[in-house]
Amino acid sequence: MLRSRTAALFTAAATLALGGLALVSSPEPAAAHGTPITPGSRTYLCWKDGLSPTGEIKPINPACSAAVAQSGANSLYNWFSVLRSDAGGRTVGFIPDGKLCSGGNPGYTGYDLARTDWPLTHLTSGARLDFKYSNWAHHPGTFYFYVTKNTWSPTRPLAWSDLEEQPFLQVTNPPQNGSPGTNEGHYYFSGNLPSGKSGRHIIYSRWVRSDSQENFFGCSDVTFDGGNGEVTGVGNGGGTTPPPSPTTPPPSPTTPPPSPTTPPPSPTTPPPGGDCMAVYKVVSAWTGGFQGEVMIMNHSSRTYGGWVANWTWPNGQQISQVWNGTLSTSGSSVTVTNAAYNGSIAPEGTTTFGFTASTTGTNGLPTVTCTGR
Repeated sequence: MLRSRTAALFTAAATLALGGLALVSSPEPAAAHGTPITPGSRTYLCWKDGLSPTGEIKPINPACSAAVAQSGANSLYNWFSVLRSDAGGRTVGFIPDGKLCSGGNPGYTGYDLARTDWPLTHLTSGARLDFKYSNWAHHPGTFYFYVTKNTWSPTRPLAWSDLEEQPFLQVTNPPQNGSPGTNEGHYYFSGNLPSGKSGRHIIYSRWVRSDSQENFFGCSDVTFDGGNGEVTGVGNGGGTTPPPSPTTPPPSPTTPPPSPTTPPPSPTTPPPGGDCMAVYKVVSAWTGGFQGEVMIMNHSSRTYGGWVANWTWPNGQQISQVWNGTLSTSGSSVTVTNAAYNGSIAPEGTTTFGFTASTTGTNGLPTVTCTGR
């Protein structure tokens, strides 16, 4: 049968010469997070599209807006986390047709939507491309890249039968540039794009870790029109660098804040620390203050009995209230430990604490680290 043959071909694809590249990695456990950034995946380009002066994610692109309406803004605060922790290299028969872009992860179903207005990367069929794949956290493993058949249409959700049966590129343990846990850090490798392609297609990627069952999935919308990696459909100008969003959301902390006005800029997502990962989020902002949130993620194989999050404010911000955690401060240094009821986090589980804080200038993003006990 076609599906059986497709499954066999997916698992038996030959390794390209690039597969022998050496990976610079840490021997310590870490959370493997990443997604294609050239050509950009839907979550990565929608994250860029949604960057706003408050640090909130507010997409402009209509497809990105529809995805967030369905899956929530956390799907873009965690643009690097389209994963299944139980995939173990499985494809056909494991991830259902129509769910390939989300990897079957219920937190990302909005990115399975069949639409013609996703951000696009413009490419040339058969050309050599310098690929980049986020190394938000790094681990050994193999990257597989497929392209849709010429019969595929962007008006229907992606199915396994829509993909060419063999990957056009397969790379094991590539090198990396930049630090893991940053927006700029990435693996890099070069490869030839598939020939005989024109118009709209999806480049579908899988990152199969060799040290765990965790696998990552991504859909990169491309058009083969003679381009050299240009991106359209991101931000008001449709280019690769979106302008700030012109609107300002109302505040929503538990204690009503002052009337909202336009706050200063705040960057987004911080890096992880080891197998405990902390994701910082600006929920809302107003003149002189904002509401923040930190999600603690356990990417170890053990259950946490407690956790600690730490950061240093870059611009003199001061916390006035914390919930779902216990606060201690020393100057600009902040420590939040678990409350009595949320210290236990199972492997791949999460918990969240929130706070309100004051700011008198730029609301710069802190780098939040965490440890589990």
